[in-house]
Amino acid sequence: MFERIAAALFGARAPSATTEADAQLVAEAIEAVVEAVEPRIRHRARYQQKLEGCVRRTISHLRDLARVPLEPIRLTRAAWGSDPCVNAFFATAGDVVECLGRSRELRAFFADPANRGVEEAFGLLGMKMVEKTVFAPQLQGDAVRQDVAQVTVSFTDHRLIAPAATPAATRVEVGRRIIQRLAQEALARIVAVDMQAVELQERKAYLGARLRMLKLAQDGMEGLVGDPSTVVHEIERTESELGQAVASYIEAKGSLATLDGYIDHIESVLGNPERHVTLRRTPLTVDRMGFKVEGDASGPVNAIDVVELAIGTELKAVIAIVCCPRAELPPDASRLAQGERYL
Repeated sequence: MFERIAAALFGARAPSATTEADAQLVAEAIEAVVEAVEPRIRHRARYQQKLEGCVRRTISHLRDLARVPLEPIRLTRAAWGSDPCVNAFFATAGDVVECLGRSRELRAFFADPANRGVEEAFGLLGMKMVEKTVFAPQLQGDAVRQDVAQVTVSFTDHRLIAPAATPAATRVEVGRRIIQRLAQEALARIVAVDMQAVELQERKAYLGARLRMLKLAQDGMEGLVGDPSTVVHEIERTESELGQAVASYIEAKGSLATLDGYIDHIESVLGNPERHVTLRRTPLTVDRMGFKVEGDASGPVNAIDVVELAIGTELKAVIAIVCCPRAELPPDASRLAQGERYL
């Protein structure tokens, strides 16, 4: 179901945003999210109406993201010397081939018998951009100045996912994963509240047992060896902590255990999609050594647009749609090692 929704939003032949088409898309999206997060929500009367507004906002936001142009970049060893994006993204030409070889998804795509005649695959390249201030020599006019503060830009942790036979198919697969990640974010919030409720329940049980122990001590022989007022103070403090724990437990369970609580968590994510999914394009100019260039440069530079995708608080990466020729894929090192054991 997520795949159909992604195709409607990110596909090359996505249907026009008509009232009838949107109504069907919203209905399908609601059911997909409910099925993924908590199917019992269907027992709540009018759950579709409660979720319609936030789902419409998410669909509108994802449509805007789908319009961002991402022209495929050809990932080859030769492209490292001619394509500014490839040169900026990878430190050496060998790193390009190594990135292709590390992608299990890309290897699986080319190994699939259904793709036997496919000579190139498209996919999504993700990586981290690291900016660092260093002191290095710099040519200023006709003189070289030493220890000039400069910013280096490097790209690390390259990952290649969502291979497909066409760029459009890759975009649909990426769209599906984004929608699924939003549902995961809503579910994560529910799980977090559930974990909090479990911890509060355990603390409530512990404080209850401690309170009983203190009351037994107060009425027992504790007064022979200790100050009874100390026990009374401990009882009062424990009773206060237990009261707070009970109140917090009731609040946590109330926000989770009801179907309205589940719906509220979904709405908090899908109702504010711009807080959870962003796509930002930023111009960047670096020289061939990776130093950021401001203004005119004296030598060859890479002038590119950096597209940064952020989903939630944990997933943030520079992305690019890439074309991966089968001929550039290096031999599988694990299979070579396995074969050598039989020689």
